[in-house]
Amino acid sequence: MLQPGKPLKQRPQYVVETEIGEGGFGVTYKAKHQDLNFPVVIKTPNSRLCRDANYPKYVEGFRKEGRTLAKISQNHHPNIVRIIDFFEEDNLPCLVMDFVKGENLYHLVREEGIFSESIAIDYIKQIADALSLCHENGIIHRDAHPGNMILRENSNTVVLIDFGLAGNVNSQSINQAANLAFAPWEQMLETEKSATIDVYTLAASLFYLVTGDTPRPSLARKMLNNDLIEPKRINSRISDRLNQAIIQGLELEPKNRPQSMQEWVGLFPGLSSGNNGNELELKSYVGMDYSKLRDLLKAGKWKEADDETDRVMLAVAKREKEYWLDDEHIDNFPCVDLRTIDQLWVKYSNGRFGFSVQKQIYQGLGGTRAYNSDIWCKFGDKVGWIKGGDRLYYKDLFYDIKAPEGHLPGFTYFNGLRGYSGMSSLASRLVKCNI
Repeated sequence: MLQPGKPLKQRPQYVVETEIGEGGFGVTYKAKHQDLNFPVVIKTPNSRLCRDANYPKYVEGFRKEGRTLAKISQNHHPNIVRIIDFFEEDNLPCLVMDFVKGENLYHLVREEGIFSESIAIDYIKQIADALSLCHENGIIHRDAHPGNMILRENSNTVVLIDFGLAGNVNSQSINQAANLAFAPWEQMLETEKSATIDVYTLAASLFYLVTGDTPRPSLARKMLNNDLIEPKRINSRISDRLNQAIIQGLELEPKNRPQSMQEWVGLFPGLSSGNNGNELELKSYVGMDYSKLRDLLKAGKWKEADDETDRVMLAVAKREKEYWLDDEHIDNFPCVDLRTIDQLWVKYSNGRFGFSVQKQIYQGLGGTRAYNSDIWCKFGDKVGWIKGGDRLYYKDLFYDIKAPEGHLPGFTYFNGLRGYSGMSSLASRLVKCNI
């Protein structure tokens, strides 16, 4: 397979450092991007899968899924690992992803004990939102268990990883390695590609987070008529409603489960069945109300939302009178508020707008904390703030979902952050806040 310590032939900027895991689907390596000096993860099929009779079919599916995942990754969903590159090294498909620093939820429960009901629900809702986006793009993850959920270091954000290797191919290698505790029985069928597979796996994951135990395997229930032990029998402190939501997600037959992530999450405590099930929590360190911004973005009122973004940011920083943010106030802007504002923009623009979108474009052009006029010109041209070499006035911004990627929010930069140079400071703050 890939050899540690040597640059790859097809992508010499990557040097494999060590193998960090092998499962039924593939091998995971930690590598380093030499030019940019940051860690990445490279995933490839494992040696057993390479010997599988269906390997060529698997590779073709892997290529197709890699392209789709790269498209999804461009939406900058906070709970989906970012896809960086896809290539073949000696006919071995290689998927390159961000290295997410943190611990997986499986190990956290093993080491520190079960989560409270509210925290477990928060984490699972984040992953459910990520899976909803995957389902909209025709991808069934099939392996969304706690070992593939990473809690980012120094944050409350959970990231779903290990995409691209849960192939929808009838492989003996895959079937043998399936995690029976989290997998529904129909996952073994080649033709089954329903969202209810991920509903079951996520329900089993929630079962584990609040009990420290795994549900009785679905195959044992199917073949031996074993009953499911309700999670409330293991942890009597969980609510009846959560207990029922888990049970319904773990229904043995797919047709009896909720048919979508939204429907299943709508069964959780505090949510009515009519709720879409993936509303963002409007968290604020200073008690700021972001409901107006949410409603404006949900309605596609981009100009009004841009104005509201500027208003709330100035209010949070207590800079309404000055009407702009200096470096000191940007550096101390609460991470939780910055994350809420960004997630609202990203969510309701389908990943087209938001601070994190702008940050990635800016850094991709070589932008750093230090102001560089050449990079800013390139950035302004990329996001549509410069046309024909001339900077647009605020009134000329394009308030439409068809605007260039990263075009909005715009008012903040033209006013609240004193022009383009504010992005260099804000990008630095976004990095520190893991946004």
